[in-house]
Amino acid sequence: MIPTFKKLTIIIPAYNEASTIHLILDKLQQVELLNNIEKEIIIVNDCSKDNTEEAIKTYMADNVLVNIQYFKHKVNKGKGAALHTGIQKATGDYLIIQDADLEYDPQEYNLLIKPILEGFADVVYGSRFIGGKPHRISFFWHTIGNKFLTFISNMFTNLNLSDMETCYKLFNTKVIQSIKLNEKRFGFEPEITAKISRVPKVRIYEVGISYYGRTYEEGKKIGWKDGFRALYCILIYGLLKFK
Repeated sequence: MIPTFKKLTIIIPAYNEASTIHLILDKLQQVELLNNIEKEIIIVNDCSKDNTEEAIKTYMADNVLVNIQYFKHKVNKGKGAALHTGIQKATGDYLIIQDADLEYDPQEYNLLIKPILEGFADVVYGSRFIGGKPHRISFFWHTIGNKFLTFISNMFTNLNLSDMETCYKLFNTKVIQSIKLNEKRFGFEPEITAKISRVPKVRIYEVGISYYGRTYEEGKKIGWKDGFRALYCILIYGLLKFK
């Protein structure tokens, strides 16, 4: 059965992204989705310390025909918390997560959408580690860390994902809105993976995507402490099935 898919919500958590937020929004405008699917863009500013809010409001004023919903946290809560806000505000049939930087290419949304439209999938992950798309060669230990966390996550979820930590995750909006989410920072990825894997009869697919990673000098924020938190989250949400 082909699911109802008329609108895609794109959730952008933003923290100190004044220099790139307009670029990713321009890219989103250029994307033409399969079946003329409508786009809803939700930006959640996690109390940025730079001019992110000014950049967003200027962009919205200059592009009034673009469906952009803007929300702001009064205090910094973390990427996961920004995603929680965006998820609860989403009105699309499906939603996808889009970082405000330029590491992922929105032109590849259709790769994730296709298994949904063909009636095969309920959830689609975009993997940086499969397929023939371009990948920036950067940090060895980050790659090892990502693959290790994915391996441990798979042990407890009984999935065979190649990239649990990927940003690009496409969900049925009603399903993800029905899941209680706790992690307010980078623990979101293992938490949602563990919990979505327990949805009865859920069909999870994976497609290869490109990856244009940033260095820390270019604005990358995740560090080794986040890796330990992710491992902790895998254990409590996967092994202990914490709700």
